[in-house]
Amino acid sequence: MKATVKLRALLAEDGLILAGGAHDAMTAQLVEQVGFRLCVVTGAGTSVCRGYPDIGLLSMEEMVNNARYIAEGVNIPVIVDADNGYGNALNARRTVQAFEAAGVAAIHIEDQTWPKRCGHMMGKSLIPKEEMVQKLCAALDARRDPNFVLIARCDAYLVNGIEDVFARGDAYIEAGADVLFCEVADNLDHTRAIADYFKNRIPLLYNHSPSPMVPILTSAQVAEMGFKLDCFYAQPLLAVAKAAKETLQSLFETGDSKAVQNRLMPLDEAWEIGGLSKIREIEKKYAE
Repeated sequence: MKATVKLRALLAEDGLILAGGAHDAMTAQLVEQVGFRLCVVTGAGTSVCRGYPDIGLLSMEEMVNNARYIAEGVNIPVIVDADNGYGNALNARRTVQAFEAAGVAAIHIEDQTWPKRCGHMMGKSLIPKEEMVQKLCAALDARRDPNFVLIARCDAYLVNGIEDVFARGDAYIEAGADVLFCEVADNLDHTRAIADYFKNRIPLLYNHSPSPMVPILTSAQVAEMGFKLDCFYAQPLLAVAKAAKETLQSLFETGDSKAVQNRLMPLDEAWEIGGLSKIREIEKKYAE
């Protein structure tokens, strides 16, 4: 079954769908191996792993290349952060076609200007609602696979307030978006109000961010508010960064590899993240 069809089936199910975050193919494979049925690719993580903060310094091609490795590495559907579509409506068309060709099941496009900022940074600015609607229409027209899912991301809350979120969300739904992602509400009552306003009209994506700019909730609370997708974009990236820094600090200070041995995954186990045993079996098949 194609990844896009798998995602459509998940969206049609009752209840909340949990999505594990990935910044590279290895992390995506771990997402799948622990049991998540959906993987979400963090744009911030993709940027950080290339040495840049999430302020629009990576190109579409860099994001697509990373997404291709991830989509090829797993059997579950993958949703990718496609920033603001990397330009105007014509760019949004090319963005959809490039990510679709890379094998992902969905992308989200936000209504920020370029260069964009991470949704959890201050200083964001928005394009007009009408321009975003045209980008969404262009993106939808560009789909070769009708099951490819287009997620409209609205960043208006921190810029213009909740009433603009309502107005923009209405327009994005009318334009034909498949899922709505409103980023970011630092007020639980407003989070609930946004969910109440949209939840019976379109599936809603919740960014379950560890940022102090959003309420820290459980998935049960997210489900109760009416969201469909609960996405843990950044937690794996931040866990890896913390563990790597602490391990390196210990090695630098002590020069003693034994002191960090209990922090490390055994090498044989690490090989199996990418399926070494299966690859060896295939190798034997063609060596006969």
